[in-house]
Amino acid sequence: MISSPLSSTTTDAAIVLDKVHLTLDGPAGPVNILRGVDLNVAAGTALGVVGPSGSGKTTMLMIVAGLESVSSGRVAISGKDYAGLSEDALALFRRDNIGIVFQSFHLIPTMTALENVAVPLEFAGRKDAFDRAEAQLKAVGLGHRIEHYPGQLSGGEQQRVALARAFAAEPKILLADEPTGNLDGATGQQIIELLFQLHAQHKTTLVLITHDLKLAARCERVVRIADGLIVGEGMPD
Repeated sequence: MISSPLSSTTTDAAIVLDKVHLTLDGPAGPVNILRGVDLNVAAGTALGVVGPSGSGKTTMLMIVAGLESVSSGRVAISGKDYAGLSEDALALFRRDNIGIVFQSFHLIPTMTALENVAVPLEFAGRKDAFDRAEAQLKAVGLGHRIEHYPGQLSGGEQQRVALARAFAAEPKILLADEPTGNLDGATGQQIIELLFQLHAQHKTTLVLITHDLKLAARCERVVRIADGLIVGEGMPD
């Protein structure tokens, strides 16, 4: 039996998407990327998002992060309605509330692991930026690599740095887009174990986009997206 993607109550919701549409101009005319997405995610939930390539999974994540504007519909994250917020206001809200981990690590190559994690904390005005960054790197098992540059780290170590950076500011919401996509199976499994460990420890709302159904099944909820719509909840048959 399929339950509604809006099954969580709005009062405790970390994420609310209400009839969200996104239409972009393409060479052949307008392209409907999202076609009326409804989603409500309770705070502290681990949500898996599955669906074919091009179905709108990453676009939905970018909208939650405030990195893409909707054509119509309502977006409210941790009680903050995005309607009318400026780019600067969205950036500040994202800095204080949302962590993002991508398939590509997005580390600054000329900065050490410690500096990569500390920089966003410094931007946030945290006087303890480097102490917090070091503590978070130790928490992901990289206490011995804090002075190494990304080019001196393996792919798995770089993704650990990315996780440390995402969690260092203690975000309310973590968005993870295929976080093991560039890693081998064993290393990817280590990253996933660490991701769920940090999610449980910090009680962070986790939205995990993945093609791996076994991985999605580890989440408390799973929604299926296709052709720009959430078409059901629960694992595919």
